[in-house]
Amino acid sequence: MSAFPSVDPIPLPAPVELFKILHDATLSLHFIAVQILIGGLLVATILGFLSRKSSNGTSLKKEAAKMLAVKLPVVMTYVINLGVPPLLFLQVLYGRSFYTSSVLIGVFWIAVIFILIGAYWHIYRYSGGFELEKALWWKGVVAWILVIGIAIIYSTTMTLMLRPEVWQKMYATSAYGMHLPPSDPTLMPRWLFMLTGGLVAGGLWMIWIGSSKNVVKEAGEYLSRLGGYVTTAGVIINVPIAIWVIQSQPETVSKALSTNALCKIAIILWLISMCSILIFGIWRGFGKSEIIPSRYVGFGLIVVEILSAVVIRDIIRDATLIEKGFDVMQRVVVTNWYVVGIFLISFVLGLIAVGWLIYTMAKSKPAAQK
Repeated sequence: MSAFPSVDPIPLPAPVELFKILHDATLSLHFIAVQILIGGLLVATILGFLSRKSSNGTSLKKEAAKMLAVKLPVVMTYVINLGVPPLLFLQVLYGRSFYTSSVLIGVFWIAVIFILIGAYWHIYRYSGGFELEKALWWKGVVAWILVIGIAIIYSTTMTLMLRPEVWQKMYATSAYGMHLPPSDPTLMPRWLFMLTGGLVAGGLWMIWIGSSKNVVKEAGEYLSRLGGYVTTAGVIINVPIAIWVIQSQPETVSKALSTNALCKIAIILWLISMCSILIFGIWRGFGKSEIIPSRYVGFGLIVVEILSAVVIRDIIRDATLIEKGFDVMQRVVVTNWYVVGIFLISFVLGLIAVGWLIYTMAKSKPAAQK
């Protein structure tokens, strides 16, 4: 008997491939925001701690920490809102597996809401401390711990949905969702991959902010150069962990990845983008030239890097589930192209609106500079 619940009798209203494209595209946007938050919050907190005893209120460390901190609440907004669409697409495609895993650790899954509220509040408090001239760096520490706590819950849920062999035993142990699943060799590397990826995205975000025309030149140059250092360190740390992620997969999954053409292309793109990011980070951190448009290069590279990583992640999930008896491509599809057309038009308009909001935020100036 299959460990997976019975399939939903309602067919999919659009091709599986379309749902997967939408899922990967929206998840990539979400991951960009998540990694910027993880890396940016960590650096902003460290800078706030290092500048707490400074006698000069305009010290570069304090100014750089403020430049990051005041934008973090907005970044958190994008993390939350961009996280909804991929979660919905995930439920449509993998609901039989995803719902089961989230219910089995239901207490932890529901706790995410309250942890998120706490993280959001501490980020606001840390950001507001700069306006009040208060050293609230410890608020940043609490917020960062809460954020990575959410990350481990999500990683646990997404890993558990690939392990139907442990579901019945977990439910027999407790039907209240209060127990975490047994250890899995793939959980720690995938969690660390996300965290260290925050250094890469966070560093590029620092370069973006520091290269803006709307910031104080000295502080902008300091933040941009520091972003180059953080990006370089992030790539050096992240690449070995990515290798660990692949090596931790079961042998059957590894064989499936080695024969998948799309996976090979995604791996090549990921390696090229990471090498390019490394060069870019070294150039911005250790170089002497300053070209403002260079920040767009960093943004383009992180989009390619995260999108290719998401595609690889999706292929790993499908290969693992097929081995367990779940093939998402076998879902019954009855396409309503009229509805699909309306949805795609709305989806594109939504992306344009999000892009406009990001552009407006990037071009905005603090009240003191207007």
